Amino acid sequence: MTARRPAIEVAVILRKERIEGAMSRWQTWRWVLDDVVRQEPGFGAEPRLLYKNDSGERWIHGGFRVELFEDDTEGYQLNATTPSPGWFVLWRMEEEATVADEPIARPVVVSLSYHDASRWLDAQETVEQLPAPSDVVDWLKAFIAEFYQPEVKRPKRPESFKSLTDRFGNPASITTLKKHGPGDGSGAGSGQGGGKGKQRHG
Repeated sequence: MTARRPAIEVAVILRKERIEGAMSRWQTWRWVLDDVVRQEPGFGAEPRLLYKNDSGERWIHGGFRVELFEDDTEGYQLNATTPSPGWFVLWRMEEEATVADEPIARPVVVSLSYHDASRWLDAQETVEQLPAPSDVVDWLKAFIAEFYQPEVKRPKRPESFKSLTDRFGNPASITTLKKHGPGDGSGAGSGQGGGKGKQRHG
């Protein structure tokens, strides 16, 4: 039987806010990550409107499970060692309205791994971060302390010990013998016509 991974249940609050100033000429509203809180029974799993007025609205999205994986401890370590360890939330806009008159932003996944956030950003997703509460950071650090094993870096081989190769990538040979020029009695032609090459002693 596989042991259950450590996990906590959270809810994500996304806020729609009015844009002020020059930017409002091109865009009137924007969605931002407002908070990540512990899941409570009354939150449910479906989006729920918390409030709405002329300046904006807030929606809570419950039922997100944040698990810790032993093979991602480096990602947690990178998060935990920042000045402000936090949640990473990937969210997307609805293509069609489902619970309101207009499409709303919906969270997709929540993580505490820096590696997860990096992969999502590389995929051009919308990712936002918020500081995590101290009890969550302590929980994360305890997991890191138990399972994180820093990668052992091998000593770098000095340049003088690196294998030499020729321009074709083949191992190069090194000789300390002095090369001889034409007429010194050495080379392919020196053995023709009865001549002998110079002999080296000892």
